[in-house]
Amino acid sequence: MTSADKDKATHHRYGVLVASAVVVVAGTLGLIGLADAATESDGLAAFDPELTTEAVSHRTPVLTAVARGLTFIGNPPVLVTLTVVTALILWRWTRTLLTPAVLLLAMIGSSALSSGLKSLIGRARPDVTVVLGPVSNTFAFPSGHALNSTVFFVTVAALVWPRIRSLRYRIAILAVAVVMSIGIGLSRVYLGYHWATDVLAGWTVAVVWLVIVLNVAYFVGTRGNRPGQRSTDGATGNG
Repeated sequence: MTSADKDKATHHRYGVLVASAVVVVAGTLGLIGLADAATESDGLAAFDPELTTEAVSHRTPVLTAVARGLTFIGNPPVLVTLTVVTALILWRWTRTLLTPAVLLLAMIGSSALSSGLKSLIGRARPDVTVVLGPVSNTFAFPSGHALNSTVFFVTVAALVWPRIRSLRYRIAILAVAVVMSIGIGLSRVYLGYHWATDVLAGWTVAVVWLVIVLNVAYFVGTRGNRPGQRSTDGATGNG
């Protein structure tokens, strides 16, 4: 690796750090604002009842079936199973421990954040009369389904991305991750389990946590490779 290449790599790392720091700070401030609005029922949270009423008024048998299917995928037992199976597949595929470890770390942290924030904010869910399905007695803010599913799908997409050469397939994988994350989040409002700001908060926490986890994976991976070599791990390679 030439001196120019080293300088370029260094600038790239600093650029990633700065951009990531901006996202983390902005996301954290946004989450604080959402939490305040949720506890005071003002700001964006003031629109929650109206949005829930709107979602309920547009229910159809087809949309309900789709929403229930999406929510099922985001259920904790299903996500735990998907995480374990995917981690094993990534380990067999990459022959390294870092890649599956990143996924496991991301999901463990995501679950802890969801539980901790719910207990901290203590927001009640929408009235049981609008719920389509078993009633949940846990707190609402943030939506665990939105948070955990987003972390899972985006992390998997990020880990697989460097090992796929086709741009078309890369875009397809990213699109699936985004669609599933959004779909599962919206299904929670449609089925009456969450307010819209709960879901928005779940996505916000997910983005902040993803930036932190993937940055750690990136820098651990790059430090583990000798100068001039390409990364051998799917979690950090440049593809």
